[in-house]
Amino acid sequence: MERERVYAFCPWKTLKLHVVPFFLLMLLCSNYSQCVDVDPEDKASLLMFKSFLRDPDQRLSSWVGSNCTSWTGLTCENRTGRVISIDLTNMNLSGQVHPKLCALSFVELFNLSHNNFTCTIPLCLGNLIGLRAMDLSHNRFLGVLPDTFMRLTDLQELVLNGNQDLEGLLPWWLGNFSTNLEKLDLGFNSFGGEIPESLLYLRSLKYLDLGNNKLSGNLGDFHQSLVVLNLGSNQFSGTLPCLSASSLSLNVLNLANNSILGGIPTCIASLQALTHLNLSFNHLNYEIPPRLVFSEKLLVLDLSNNDLSGPLPRTIAKTTEKSGLVLLDLSQNRFSGKIPLRLMELKSLQALVLSHNLLTGEIPPRIGNLTYLQVIDFSHNLLTGSIPLNIVGCFQLLALMLSNNNLSGEIHPELDALDSLKILDISNNKFSGEIPLTLAGCKSLEFVDFSSNNLSGTLNEAMTKWSNLRFLSLAQNRFNGNLPNWLFTFEAIQTVDFSGNKFSGFMVDGNFNSSLNFNNGEIGRINREPLVTMQKVNIKVSVIVTDINESSFNYHLSSTVGIDLSNNLLHGEIPEGLFGLQGLEYLNLSHNFLDGVVPGLEKMHSLKALDLSHNLLSGQVPGNISSLQDLTLLNLSYNCFSGFVPKKQGYWKFQGAFAGNPELCVENSSGRCDAGSLPDLPGKNFQEGVVEGQISIWVFCLSFFITFYFGVVALFCSARTRNYILHTKV
Repeated sequence: MERERVYAFCPWKTLKLHVVPFFLLMLLCSNYSQCVDVDPEDKASLLMFKSFLRDPDQRLSSWVGSNCTSWTGLTCENRTGRVISIDLTNMNLSGQVHPKLCALSFVELFNLSHNNFTCTIPLCLGNLIGLRAMDLSHNRFLGVLPDTFMRLTDLQELVLNGNQDLEGLLPWWLGNFSTNLEKLDLGFNSFGGEIPESLLYLRSLKYLDLGNNKLSGNLGDFHQSLVVLNLGSNQFSGTLPCLSASSLSLNVLNLANNSILGGIPTCIASLQALTHLNLSFNHLNYEIPPRLVFSEKLLVLDLSNNDLSGPLPRTIAKTTEKSGLVLLDLSQNRFSGKIPLRLMELKSLQALVLSHNLLTGEIPPRIGNLTYLQVIDFSHNLLTGSIPLNIVGCFQLLALMLSNNNLSGEIHPELDALDSLKILDISNNKFSGEIPLTLAGCKSLEFVDFSSNNLSGTLNEAMTKWSNLRFLSLAQNRFNGNLPNWLFTFEAIQTVDFSGNKFSGFMVDGNFNSSLNFNNGEIGRINREPLVTMQKVNIKVSVIVTDINESSFNYHLSSTVGIDLSNNLLHGEIPEGLFGLQGLEYLNLSHNFLDGVVPGLEKMHSLKALDLSHNLLSGQVPGNISSLQDLTLLNLSYNCFSGFVPKKQGYWKFQGAFAGNPELCVENSSGRCDAGSLPDLPGKNFQEGVVEGQISIWVFCLSFFITFYFGVVALFCSARTRNYILHTKV
């Protein structure tokens, strides 16, 4: 089963320090308004501004009277009553920003963030020459950055983040209009072109966020003492700059998701204050230099999704008892060789991601020394050996992902010590033996994938202890015995895949109503994907690292709401309750020995894919399916269906869905009977195929020996041939 994993590491939670000036102004301003009346001119301007707004939550209903302290979001100067601060953040306001608002000439703080304004940025805002901080982020402002902003020479903070329709080139004056500018946040917009050269030399600048735009050009060096630099998710090219001017100040450097080339220069390690470094999703190549060793202050290092090669660095960062790397992601590269033992000395690690490389050898037993680990992802490598028993030392582990390796051995019963584990994925390996009863101790498990191994035995009720289970796959193994009657009793279960085993017996009816997902028809209406299979699962793991060396773990599972019991030895009739699951999107019962009549499909409103092929099902096909609007894949071939299927039932859309049912007549577009485009021979049941297959083998062997015998006799009956053979022996 294909896996897609996305790791979202969010360093921005640590940046509270850099927004302090903005809120410090608010705190200082709060000392002004003490029972003072709003200046009449300012009051008139504010009421005109309000009259052009849509305020569905009545957040500005307090704008009556004259007392400034009762007007929501305002701060006034204590002596004159002039408005010096407007903070209307997150009030669900929309409409136009009336130019009268620009008459508030004494305003120092202006915040309209997290609203729904849909207009161009008013040119007149450039008249507020006393502004120190402006925040218009997370709205729908559109157009270009007004040139009138050049007049805001005292501005310290300009935040326009999250207005996706703001576009055009970054203006040339951006780096020299205010010598006081410390914070510039233009992230998550649509600005294009290159970074103005003036911005590279703005001495006052500390915080620069231009991430998630359409900026391009070669990445230049910055010549000021930056604290935060985010240029991620753009189209920058060139090589990595050294940023030597910020060697003692830079905390966060994010250049992810660009087109940066070349190797990683060792000068990057001279950034002594660096806590977060993200260079993922670029075109970096070559080996990591041995001299590239970061300081113990580095918390997050993400070099994933590049073309880096060679062995993993033995030492990537210094560490102390109280500090060191919390998150290390080197996945999606071409690293080879063994996992260095030195990595096991990074005792502060909470997430170690080395997936999608060419790593060989065994998992180091010393991994159990990393007692703070929450996430281990070594999937998609060439690792061998077994899971080291010492891994139980990682007692805080939440996710263990080892899929697509060459690991072998049995599953250790001692893994029950990992009682916080939510994700356990050991699929596509060579593990053998049975599932230990003790794994019932992992009561927090939500995602379990043991597929494509050599596991065997019967299933036991201990698995019912996984009460939070959402995804369970035991596909492509050697499990046997009856299908357990508790299989569908998990309330949160979303996907069950037991295909490719030797499960036998009947499918027990009456246990299908426990799952909320199977019975929730709204799920299918929300996710209107055209074609659904169970071969792709998306796990988005989120690790947020804070400034106190702690991380929070979360994950989002995106998979089909489905059941796959195909390629087993199940027999008997299909339970009627299975076809009453309104939330089920995918059902595959093919290649079994199921018989009887198929229940109606009319209740399966979310169904997108149904495969009942290669069974012994008989009688009429299910009734009208025209109401199943999302159904895109249907296979009822090679069964024993009979009767007439009129065109109006909706089956005509699925070509070949009834092949191998010789007694079935499907009305085609011309109104005639269509028995199917494929031959009937593959439609014979499995038992007949086995018998006929054995007879065919005996007939073949008998004819072979008869032909061989008479051929040899004929040869020796020839005098010339006999003399040649005897002459050769002599």
